[in-house]
Amino acid sequence: MPGVRDISAEAFIAAYASHLKRSGKLEVPVWVDLVKTASFKELAPYDPDWFYVRAAAVARHIYLRKDVGVGALTKLHGGRNRRGNRPSHHADSSASVQRKVCQALEKIGVLEQTDNGGRRISQDGQRDLDRIATAVVEAAKEEEEEDEEEEAEEDEE
Repeated sequence: MPGVRDISAEAFIAAYASHLKRSGKLEVPVWVDLVKTASFKELAPYDPDWFYVRAAAVARHIYLRKDVGVGALTKLHGGRNRRGNRPSHHADSSASVQRKVCQALEKIGVLEQTDNGGRRISQDGQRDLDRIATAVVEAAKEEEEEDEEEEAEEDEE
């Protein structure tokens, strides 16, 4: 049975984000349309569903590792801080955004807190993520089969 590790990050995150949005269980804060995701950014994200995408990326990251704290997530989603004519450096993303994403995922039962203050994936969350990964693999197989049938039809003509 294919798992989260077996498919590309891009495909899984897109599928899980759309699942989170469809289910409607993830509690999205009211400030998501106003906030920047990091201090070095100039604008808020253009994608109106960026909170779902970030939640899916965080869930996948925590699935692949056993214990992850907010600090590690800020480093992961950080980026290049352009400092004018001085050299660029790495800057962390907003810890508040990461914390709110983790709290929202905890509320729906995907994550749980560990004794050392980090977060790990819950059993229900692991089952959810594996189910989504399997669905992505099956959809890719169906798409391949359709492409092969179209090619076979073109060859016959």
